[in-house]
Amino acid sequence: MTSPRPVPKDDRPSSSAAADAPADARPYDDDPGLTAALLRERAHHDACRSALAGMLAGADVQVVTGEDVSASGADAEVLGYRLRSRAKALRELPEGPLFFGRLDFADGTGGEHAGLSHHIGRLRVGEHPAAPPLVVDWRAPVSRPFYQASSRDPQGVAVRRRFGWAPGSRGDSADLTGLEDEHLGRGEAGPSAIVAREIERPRVGPMRDIAATIQPEQDDLVRGEPAESVCVQGAPGTGKTAVGLHRAAYLLYTHPRRFRRGGLLILGPHRTFLSYIAEVLPSLGETGVRQSTLADEIARHPVTVTDAAPTAAVKHDPRMAEVLRRALYGGVNAGGAGGAGGAGGAGGAGSASGASGASGADGVGGVGGAGGGDGFAVPDGPYRRRVTGDEVARIVTGVLAEEPPYEVGRERVRSRIVRRIQEQAEQRGGPRPASWLRRMERARSVGACVDAVWPKARPEEVVARLLGDPGELARAAAGILTPEEQAALHRPGAPRSARSTRWSSADLVLLDEVAGLLERPGGYGHVVVDEAQDLSPMECRAIARRVPFGSLTVLGDLAQGTTPWAARSWRDLLTHLGKPEARVVPLTTGFRVPAPVLALANRLLARLDTDVPPARSLRRDGELAVRGAAGDLPGAVVAAVRDALAHEGSVGVVTADADAPRIRRALDEAGIPIASGPEDTSTRVTVVPATAVKGLEYDHVVAVEPVAIAEAEERGLNRLYVVLTRAVSRLVVVEERGVPW
Repeated sequence: MTSPRPVPKDDRPSSSAAADAPADARPYDDDPGLTAALLRERAHHDACRSALAGMLAGADVQVVTGEDVSASGADAEVLGYRLRSRAKALRELPEGPLFFGRLDFADGTGGEHAGLSHHIGRLRVGEHPAAPPLVVDWRAPVSRPFYQASSRDPQGVAVRRRFGWAPGSRGDSADLTGLEDEHLGRGEAGPSAIVAREIERPRVGPMRDIAATIQPEQDDLVRGEPAESVCVQGAPGTGKTAVGLHRAAYLLYTHPRRFRRGGLLILGPHRTFLSYIAEVLPSLGETGVRQSTLADEIARHPVTVTDAAPTAAVKHDPRMAEVLRRALYGGVNAGGAGGAGGAGGAGGAGSASGASGASGADGVGGVGGAGGGDGFAVPDGPYRRRVTGDEVARIVTGVLAEEPPYEVGRERVRSRIVRRIQEQAEQRGGPRPASWLRRMERARSVGACVDAVWPKARPEEVVARLLGDPGELARAAAGILTPEEQAALHRPGAPRSARSTRWSSADLVLLDEVAGLLERPGGYGHVVVDEAQDLSPMECRAIARRVPFGSLTVLGDLAQGTTPWAARSWRDLLTHLGKPEARVVPLTTGFRVPAPVLALANRLLARLDTDVPPARSLRRDGELAVRGAAGDLPGAVVAAVRDALAHEGSVGVVTADADAPRIRRALDEAGIPIASGPEDTSTRVTVVPATAVKGLEYDHVVAVEPVAIAEAEERGLNRLYVVLTRAVSRLVVVEERGVPW
């Protein structure tokens, strides 16, 4: 790190008061010291803006000159990519304040920062790479005391300063309207009014980053070791999603080569949620992170059918992994070395029985039979190299014992058969050239033997045959699934070919499992999984295959599990994710949801079948009201929405899915503009079906008919718990049939 700049001693006002002020020349008429300090900070911000403009111009110049660099083609391409990526990231930074805090380190502490000052912001800003930075990145080690220092443990900090910016500021220095100093060196510290205002600021538009307001327990998680997998059990409003996103940004900053090479993936529950969080990482200077849903990651085919609930439950059950493995490897036949016409070779994963007497194109007849035939022969000039059925069986058995991916195993069988032929040839004629080996590998009788004992397979063929053939299903599921479960899986009248099969969302999970058995997919260095409590065991396995050697950040709340297979225990879910040793850390302090709202949710929590500690809120503001509909539910909802519109902020009207159309119609007839969906921020009011509200927040929530929400699905009370905890200012419950708490 470059040397920080010295602290101007006159820039440390003695006042520790927190205040916001108008953007004029004398914001603190009663304290000239604070007025002068604020004006100096505005001037510093102007200098930072000029430096950032210079950084952007310099990055563009570097891209131009980097294209003409004198180096090898590969090196020039890598350099050009890095330069273009940096320039792109700088150009895509959202407009806004360049710093939110400052650390003044005490003189005489002996540390490398003693007597120095650092402004803390979302990214490093400097006039030159070798010059002391004007702003230090919040992820840099020197920034950590900004989040962790206290009056009991000042960590060498004399003064921690926070800055108050006008809401919605685009980075104009005049928008710097206040500052707040904590003299930690004197033992002075207390609740931050600026942090409180930032946390309680109305929620309009997409999710914001929390770099300015990260709390110590959140910071510990953000800065965790890169190789460590961690599970955050976060109560509503505790910032678990923000923690996951900021941990991703931290890993990319501290280990850029490792995680840009290995890849970093953010998995959200649905695309609306991804739209909601989309601007967080770019605001922190990270623009190249893949954000996706698991459904998109495993989408081999469009979803065109919906499974019945019992069928979906079986498909998501972890026992299906063994059923699918049996179905795939059922075609492997260690006892036969038949010719090209075997059923396994033709059908992919079927039995190899029935292959008999088929003639290979090289003129050598395949010796059929599934019961350990006589093997086969390959012409080699004047010789015929024969491999016996027992030799093939030993090869197949040995490869099976090694448990490689299916396709790797198939190629090992081929290479070992060719090696046996090579050994025979070299016993009489000496070493063979590479061209000879390639000819043997391509020999049709070798291919026919491999197809017979280790057939080709495609995921679609394996799954379509398993679900469409009762006999195949019975063989693969024997001793694993009950007859009733097998009947739920069976697809009567299934298409004759996998190509014409229509797939459900659960089928895609099965296809991904088989694809993972065939060939290991490329992995990521780190994966952040949000709303993880709703993942099924089979979905967890799909994620585990994508991070076999990397680490996970698992985010969720067991109380908010709403799927039929939602987790009851984090330890079980982490085992399915392949990280049973991951640390589980609870976050129970709510920063967004007001205390009255959490108190109501905690009453409902007692009725849920989860071992989750109740949450507490640091906020004592907020409003809660329960209104009876008096026989006119739509009219009562319209009245509640009108009341909410009298306050600042977004309004979410959350209703049971079946009631959403009539509530939307009532609001439209009342002349209240309604957003087209949760991602539409052009108007303040959004009608959201209860099944789509998870992960979203609104300043004002109108929860419509809680009993209907609770009755709509198997885990309806959990869904209602989610609905009640979406409000960050006011919650109004409109009921006609009572309340279930």
